[in-house]
Amino acid sequence: MIQAFILSFKTGIGNNQTWGGLSNYARLLKDGVFRTAITNNFFYLIIQVPVMLILAIFLACLLNKKELRGKGIYRTMIFLPCCTALVSYSIIFKTLFAYDGYINTVLLKAIIILALIWRWTGYNMVFYLAGLQNIDDSLYEAAKIDGASLFAIFRKITIPLLRPTILLTTIMSINGTLQLFDESVNLTGGGPANSTLTMSHYIYKASFEYNPQFGYAAA
Repeated sequence: MIQAFILSFKTGIGNNQTWGGLSNYARLLKDGVFRTAITNNFFYLIIQVPVMLILAIFLACLLNKKELRGKGIYRTMIFLPCCTALVSYSIIFKTLFAYDGYINTVLLKAIIILALIWRWTGYNMVFYLAGLQNIDDSLYEAAKIDGASLFAIFRKITIPLLRPTILLTTIMSINGTLQLFDESVNLTGGGPANSTLTMSHYIYKASFEYNPQFGYAAA
């Protein structure tokens, strides 16, 4: 991080690097592509993270029921996408939402959001399942005897006792979404016209595609 910070004040590459002062940062403030990349990242973050975590809690509650048959199969099916290679799953969704396929280019941003939800919901669900299995069944039994509805039980018992797990998954999901790279590269290439470009993808392009500018990429 220290090396990257120092590099961010330089221009040029290799032995031709020179001290550029704040020029990279001044350029950053005027860079429309950078603003687009940040906007895209937060667009994915605001929509995808809440949907994924709520869905993960819902699925964890369903799959934590003792009377449910085949729980192991369902858990495996939902968790399986997490074991899929990033490139492989990106290609799957790219095929499903090809330019000449079922979905047109207007929905390109939705592709990335759907792909992220598909891949990571099962991952978060496993955390919630572990948390749910640490909640004493007697709490639920007492609530049912008192006449509490399923929603009331969920709101007054499940959510408060899952709070540490929810905090953990929220932090990890935000961190992961703000570092999105593979989806932008493999699904959409950042296009059309940078409309799906992410910050990490833009840093990569600045480093290796746009006449290598390591100092600006570091900034």
